[in-house]
Amino acid sequence: MSSDESRLFQSKGDDKLSEKEKPKQGKPRISKLRELEETLRAERERSSEYLSRLMYLQADFENYRKRMEKEIREAAHLGNEKLIVNLLGVIDELEMAIQSGKKTENKEALLKGVEMVLKKIYITLGQEGLTEIEAVGKPFDPSKHEAIFKVPTNDYAEGTVIEEVRKGFMLRDKVIRPSMVKVALAPITQNKSDPKESV
Repeated sequence: MSSDESRLFQSKGDDKLSEKEKPKQGKPRISKLRELEETLRAERERSSEYLSRLMYLQADFENYRKRMEKEIREAAHLGNEKLIVNLLGVIDELEMAIQSGKKTENKEALLKGVEMVLKKIYITLGQEGLTEIEAVGKPFDPSKHEAIFKVPTNDYAEGTVIEEVRKGFMLRDKVIRPSMVKVALAPITQNKSDPKESV
């Protein structure tokens, strides 16, 4: 056999070996494919489980949100109910004062009764967080006071509240009605020349 023939024989033999090896290479590919399919199936199950959990959490959160909104509404209604019940007692006292005033000539007693009822109203509203804004003698504060007049005066420093026309109120830390006030303004001074000095 010549060297060319032996080379040809070897190359044909190599081809045959390669063909025999091909099925062997295919088997690992099939097992790798099966492994990937199994991994894919497991991941799909896991993603399905995560999706179910997410949907459950979303529904749970939506129920929680609705429950909180309902509790907030109920708390507001209960707060209003408490205030109304307290004010009903004040209304009863006002009605008694009016009835007493109709039967008596003593207007001082009626006035004293009405003052007591007014005091009780302030106490009731104070329990809910209402406070009166201090104004007279204080520096003008535009966040708490509404200036309706500026009055020239020497009795107060400029910018000081000198009179309260209507009371202002705060509910906790929020101004719900500013005080209507008169504010001191520096008096206008006129330079009058002394007739003796002009000569």
